[in-house]
Amino acid sequence: MEDNPSDARLIEVMVTTAGGDVFDVEQVERLSQAMERAGRDDLGVILLDLSLPDSQGIETFQKLHASSPRTPIIVLSGLNDTRIAVQAVHDGAQDYLIKGEVESQLLVRAMRYAIERKRMMEQLARYAEELRLKNAQLEADFAMARHIQQVFLPSRYPVFPKGVLPEQSLLKFHHRYLPAAAVGGDFFDVFPITDTTAGVFICDVMGHGMRAALIAAIMRGLLEELMPFASDPGKFLGEINRSLHAILRRTDETFLATAFYLVADCEGEEVRFASAGHPSPFRVRGNRGPVELLKEHDARHGPALGLFGKSAYPTCRCPMEDKDLFLLFTDGLYEANNSGEEEFGMQRLVEAVKTRAGAPVQDMFDQVLDEVRLFTGAKDFEDDVCLVGMEVSLPGK
Repeated sequence: MEDNPSDARLIEVMVTTAGGDVFDVEQVERLSQAMERAGRDDLGVILLDLSLPDSQGIETFQKLHASSPRTPIIVLSGLNDTRIAVQAVHDGAQDYLIKGEVESQLLVRAMRYAIERKRMMEQLARYAEELRLKNAQLEADFAMARHIQQVFLPSRYPVFPKGVLPEQSLLKFHHRYLPAAAVGGDFFDVFPITDTTAGVFICDVMGHGMRAALIAAIMRGLLEELMPFASDPGKFLGEINRSLHAILRRTDETFLATAFYLVADCEGEEVRFASAGHPSPFRVRGNRGPVELLKEHDARHGPALGLFGKSAYPTCRCPMEDKDLFLLFTDGLYEANNSGEEEFGMQRLVEAVKTRAGAPVQDMFDQVLDEVRLFTGAKDFEDDVCLVGMEVSLPGK
């Protein structure tokens, strides 16, 4: 777009000389004409003079670029002003050339580069939009997965014996579940085995995020499938391990999961348990202390689930008394680090629980979590956290 006939003719000769028949040159003298011509969207590149009869300065470029953003524009101006040149390029010009300082080869090369850069920019814009749409879909999928995962967490616990009011149940349950990502690899379940016997299962799949959540979903399915073995903790974990290993050995990646399974027998006044490399739960005697680790009663355990096809998981035993509180948790609770890379640790967790023994379990959970957050200085946990409590009320005690 050039209003000076001599300059326009010179530009046409330069383009024809250096570009041959690659370019067909058209000339208009006013910005309004340029905007109308560019609106047909069939131009390869625009050479624009900033000083036209109906527009002056950088606004000339800005108006034309706004009306035809897909067409590459090279400013070819008599204004040797660095500030304007920088602003033009910043606002989207492909180049800024000075009249009288550019020869034909340089001009044509700048035109070709401008067309190619614009093509690449449009391609990148398309890729960015495709990526945005895929990310939006992925976020929607994660949101749905998170919702489904939350739905599968117990919202109403079973009562023992069946049919009594929750406050009359021999066993009362509480939990906190904090996935580090949109979805997590930690999960738990509570289910009745008999009218006076409950099964409590907690699991921590290696890693977190979608892959860990998928393995957790497989584990949840195995729990339901293998329920006939639920009364024997060691056998139950053994069957879960065998089935999980058979599934995971078909994959190219190594997955594993730690788990702890506890059977609370109110009639026999004991808990039977088995561990697959999982942190030992706590027993708070009489709900006020002392705090014991179940492994102090029997430290035997088996390896993490999914590692080996045949693994032994010994069934251990511990007394269960009236007013006892049993706490099961995953390692994300105590392996949290502060800014100095110091771990909160199991001993601090024992002390945190001991300090709050006798408090309502829900309050204890919240206060312990807050203490860990205070230690780390972070609002969120870097790993999934699952915390499950079981209160015992034995009849006639």
